[in-house]
Parts: sequence; C-alpha cells; structure tokens
Amino acid sequence: MRIDSYIEKLLFEYNCVVVPGFGAFLAHGKSAEIDATTNTLLPPTKSISFNAQLSKNDGLLVSHIAKEKKLGYEELLQEVEGVAEEWNKKLELGESLELFGIGKLWLNREQRIQFQPENRVNYLTSSFGLSSFAATPIQREVLKEEVEVLEEKIPFIITPEKREETSFRPWLKYAAIFLLAISLGVTSYRTYGDLQQKEVAAQQDAQQEVSRLIQEATFFESDPLELPAININVSKKQLGKHHVIAGAYRMEENADKRVAQLKEKGFSAFYLGVNKYGLHQVAYDSFEDPKDALVFLRKVKATESRDAWLLSEK
Repeated sequence: MRIDSYIEKLLFEYNCVVVPGFGAFLAHGKSAEIDATTNTLLPPTKSISFNAQLSKNDGLLVSHIAKEKKLGYEELLQEVEGVAEEWNKKLELGESLELFGIGKLWLNREQRIQFQPENRVNYLTSSFGLSSFAATPIQREVLKEEVEVLEEKIPFIITPEKREETSFRPWLKYAAIFLLAISLGVTSYRTYGDLQQKEVAAQQDAQQEVSRLIQEATFFESDPLELPAININVSKKQLGKHHVIAGAYRMEENADKRVAQLKEKGFSAFYLGVNKYGLHQVAYDSFEDPKDALVFLRKVKATESRDAWLLSEK
C-alpha cells in the first residue's frame, strides 16, 4: 500500500504527520523572501523536514486512511506499520526511498536517515496560486551626467538683441493672443452645433425604436394562437472553480476528440470553453476545493500526462 499520497494531503492541514515505526514529516512556516542572486521573489511557503525519533503513533495518519478507505482502525494500523517496516529494510539495504510530492530519504555513513525535500509543492494553503516572480532590475539612463558632458564640450554664445526687435515683440504677443481667442470661439461654436445635431438624431432613432417595439408587442398580444407549454429538463454539470486542464487546441473538433478520448479512459472530462488567446480548453475534471484539485493534478501528472496544469477561477 502506498501511503505517501495520504501524507502529502495531511501536510496541507497539519504541521506534523507521524508514520508509526518510521518517523515524522514536519512542516515549518517560511516567510516570503528575495533571492538576490537570481532577482526572484519567493512567496510564503512551508518547508518540509524529517525526524526519525518521532516514530510513536499519534493516530492522525491511520485515522485519516481508515476514514478514506472506510476500513477498521486496527486493520489499517497493521498495514501502515508493515509499510514502515518495508521502508526501513529498503534503507538498510542501501537503497533510496522516494516519496512523490514529499522528498527523498536515504542512509548516510553513520546509518542515519537523511531527507531532501522535493520543494515543488507549496503546502501553505494561504499562498495558494502564488508562484515565484523574477524581477528584472531597472536600468535608468543618467541623462543629467550626459547633459553636463555636452555643456563642457559645446560652448554657448549669447548675443545681445537689438532694441528695434525688443520694442516690436510685445505687439506680436498681443496679436497672437487675439487670434487664439477668435479661433477658440469659432471652434467652440462649431462643436456646440455638432452636439445639438447628434442629440436630435439620437432622439429620432430612439423614438423609431420605441415605435417598433410597441408594434411587435401589439402583434403578439393580439395574436389569437396560443402555443402549448413545453417542459425541458436540462442536466448541467456543476463545475467547481478549480479545473485540471488537459490541453488547449486551435480547432474545436480537436478539443471534442480529446474529450471523447479522456471519457473512454474513465475521466469526467468536459469542454471548458475558449480562453483569451482563442484556444479551446479541455479539462480532466473540476473541483470546488483547491486541495482536492492539487491532489488530482499530481495523480494525473504521475499517471496520464506531465503537461496537465491547474486553472483557478476568481
């Protein structure tokens, strides 16, 4: 029996999951941080570690598996202890133990269990949907220094103006202001006239539309023919907000073929619709709980397709 999927699911809710007779997987909260070497912003997460000394049964893992499989507690306890015994024997033989979604374990030279977390799953539910973000440093141009260099290389010569030109310039300024005021007045008058014409045209169109609707309403009201009522039962799949996507296709026929193929394999596949890029999306299934969607996504990646991904609606 494989119990790594149950351990992975419990790590989303609990900070300590004990495997009786083997050890405990611990989850530690970790704040958001910035990797200065790669300029990457990492979201808050849970880091996973392993402690072989915490091997006493606390009932959490066995109770969870018994509830999922609807079996007795004592029966499941014996199976989990048998799995722990197999893991210990495998490590003693010098083999490594890989738990999907959790990490890798092996024995060092001192016969102590070493653990390397997988770090591909963020077990912090409050950070669901957040991923690492690579920020490119902004390179600003130092324009001030370039201007100072140009000022040093290019001399500026200031020549005095003649008195005749300075005495004539005020009249040009007043004339320009006068012409600008006249042009603004003419433009405003034309704009006001255009707005009035558009308003009258809109009112006429609205009156014609109202008259047409009144005629249609009168026609149906005076029609003596009464149509019988038809009851149509429409069954529609209640979709969740979190969809496990199988692929996106340019042709809708290809999307329909993909849905048929997945249904033959036993999936509850369906056509999700067209995304903002004009591609037709096909989903394996949809879930209301994001935790269930993540667990299903990992199973699909492990058994069906590594290209599956999760789409969550706001």
